Amino acid sequence: MAESTPRPGVLVTGGGQRLGAAVCDAFARAGWTVWCQYRASRAQAEALCARLRDEGHRTTAIEADIASEEGRRALIAKVTADGPLGCIVNNASAFEPDTGLDFDADAALRQLGVNLVAPLSLARLLAKSAAPGDGIDRSAIHILDQKVYNLNPDYFSYTVSKLALERAVALQAQSLAPAVRVCGVAPGILYTSGPQNQANFEKASRANLLRRPIDAADVARACVFLAGTPSVTGTTLCVDNGQHLVPLARDIMFVVDELLKKDSTP
Repeated sequence: MAESTPRPGVLVTGGGQRLGAAVCDAFARAGWTVWCQYRASRAQAEALCARLRDEGHRTTAIEADIASEEGRRALIAKVTADGPLGCIVNNASAFEPDTGLDFDADAALRQLGVNLVAPLSLARLLAKSAAPGDGIDRSAIHILDQKVYNLNPDYFSYTVSKLALERAVALQAQSLAPAVRVCGVAPGILYTSGPQNQANFEKASRANLLRRPIDAADVARACVFLAGTPSVTGTTLCVDNGQHLVPLARDIMFVVDELLKKDSTP
């Protein structure tokens, strides 16, 4: 059932699939008007929004190129023309394998553009959309990665971009206050990625303190909590079953067998 009194709008970037879809679903069920941004996943985004509308929720799929400032400005203009925007969940990310020795400069800049510049720019545009005294609590939630607290050198450029965004959470919270609150959410492993197969993922998803997979719905609910709690800003919440407290020399997909073997040794 949709809530009778709608909340302001929420924009979820990369909302058509995986974690983005879970975030759209959670906000819709919490009564928010949801804008599901996509770039290439049109079919998935439209199917998700159609399903949620059939259930009585207010959801719209919207295509936009968040890698360019022009695209970001057009996106915010279109969304705010429909009504007030209360939250942006910066979920979209670029994820390309490389190392500190072989990274391609252009590929690294693309990842920095999507993973760092776009979230910071969208949060800034959200702050600029605020009218003095309009009474709307606005927040930007940056989706990070538990590895910002548990470093390993795999996916070097991606990791650098997420490290920079994590450091920017408190800084941007200071910079945009009081117009916008800024928070981070750092999930653990939720889905297969890169060369990982399903069998490897099944093992890796349990390589955390609680020895069980992380539910994407928990990460999504954490975003809803932060968006709905006006006293929280400048902080990051880890939703990873304690994965960030299990030190690893490499990405979990490459060392999970060794890790679990040690764990089972008497």
